[in-house]
Amino acid sequence: MTDVFTRLESFGDRFRLERGLAEGADWIGCDRLLDPQSEELGRVLDAERHASGQVSDHATALTVMAVYAGTVTASAVLAWAVEGVVIDMRPGNVAIRLSPHHGFEAVGLRDPKVVEAPLETLVEWVLDEHLLPLAQAMRLRTRAGLRQLHGGVAHGCAAAFCIASRRGGDVDRLQSSYEAFLAAAGSGLERLGTVIRLREGEREGLFYLRNTCCLYYTSAEQVKCSSCCLDSIEERVKNYRRVLADGVVPH
Repeated sequence: MTDVFTRLESFGDRFRLERGLAEGADWIGCDRLLDPQSEELGRVLDAERHASGQVSDHATALTVMAVYAGTVTASAVLAWAVEGVVIDMRPGNVAIRLSPHHGFEAVGLRDPKVVEAPLETLVEWVLDEHLLPLAQAMRLRTRAGLRQLHGGVAHGCAAAFCIASRRGGDVDRLQSSYEAFLAAAGSGLERLGTVIRLREGEREGLFYLRNTCCLYYTSAEQVKCSSCCLDSIEERVKNYRRVLADGVVPH
């Protein structure tokens, strides 16, 4: 299944997964993050708060949740969308390295296991066993709102389809795959945002309109995500059309 990982990397560095993890390389096991009182979850939250200059614990948690879903587990979602296979991204098989900057330095797999399995397996491994329990742990740790945390989950998962659609992926396939994923996901994720399809000249792509906020604008960087619900839909669509015409990938 090496070609699966090569294909993922062709869509950008955020979909790169390290394999054969070396001991003592500062990897944090993602299964430890599901314990709301764990030292490891505290390290992840502290690293992001320091890197982005967030103003509160709950704002940090919301930012981490969106970034985590859009980078750590996004590769599994994209692998299913473009190759029809499921990467084992259950929390016990995934590890991360922290970064001095916003986000994570690396994502790795202890066992690069890839299986042919139905969509329900992807939903179980990525959402039911990983992202949703992590959201609950961060709620208990920081008192961040569960709806907003789930908004980060929904946004991060949608990012896999949207980014790939603007980097050479089959837009028709990615759109239909996203709709199937959302229908299977449940948990009310369909109410937390909408994927739209836009075209500018010869370029076409999928974009996400969030209904919840990750509060990244409260960080020291004081910038809003391009999908921020604090902007009107008209403003976001106008911005998306501009970045589509310019051929760049928005945050």
